[in-house]
Amino acid sequence: MAPPVLSVGRAGAVGVLELARPDKFNAITHEVFRLMAEALNAFEAEGSGIRAVLVCAQGRHFCTGGDLAEAQSMEGDPAALARYLEDMNRGLCRLEASPLPVVAACQGLALAGGLELALCCDVVFAAGDARFGDQHAQYGLVPAWGATQRLPRLVGMKRALDLMYSGRWIDAATAEGWGLVNHVVAAEGLRQAALDYCADLAGKSRPGLRAMKELARASESLPLEQGLRAEQARVVAVMQGPDPQEGIAAFLEKRAPRFIG
Repeated sequence: MAPPVLSVGRAGAVGVLELARPDKFNAITHEVFRLMAEALNAFEAEGSGIRAVLVCAQGRHFCTGGDLAEAQSMEGDPAALARYLEDMNRGLCRLEASPLPVVAACQGLALAGGLELALCCDVVFAAGDARFGDQHAQYGLVPAWGATQRLPRLVGMKRALDLMYSGRWIDAATAEGWGLVNHVVAAEGLRQAALDYCADLAGKSRPGLRAMKELARASESLPLEQGLRAEQARVVAVMQGPDPQEGIAAFLEKRAPRFIG
């Protein structure tokens, strides 16, 4: 029986998705995204108790990209390759669109598809020894999982093109300065720091965090005026739920809130 390519678990109210091919530098296969979608469906289900998701990886490296042997098997069949890429992109978009907060913990190398995976997460923790980059230009390839679209939006056009053209790696401190990474921590404390952050999110209002995420993601494609109207409408809707009343009461009573949403 083949070993799993993705380990799915939980730590309290945190769902954990762990890439599990350390001997292959966690190269991503089609099966990874299929299992990830199944896990997200379970995490997001009513009554699951999961309120945040951690994406992490076994071994020395986060992920060095897609499994090229799998992609190469479709060489000479453009229709099959197009279907494969569509499926892989659907998997990344599924993660990006999760209503739950999604946090990545990156150690070692996060390259090509590994970088694209991190780009789909809401918050990124990086070990001090982590390196980020895009390798496609080194091999005559083009990013196929969204780097040409997400990276310029996040770090700016010139930085994105430089990273893609050159194939160079940037260290965690540089990635943090560019806005690619949110938190740089010691390598030995990476997993715990990311889990602690997720556990803190798990104590917040689930409808509130969901609204923030959906409004912020929508802002990338909406004119400001339209986005502001959407925000106002969503605030009115959220305020009809129990969590805002509990939050205000907790503030006035000088206690920690107990959210139920």
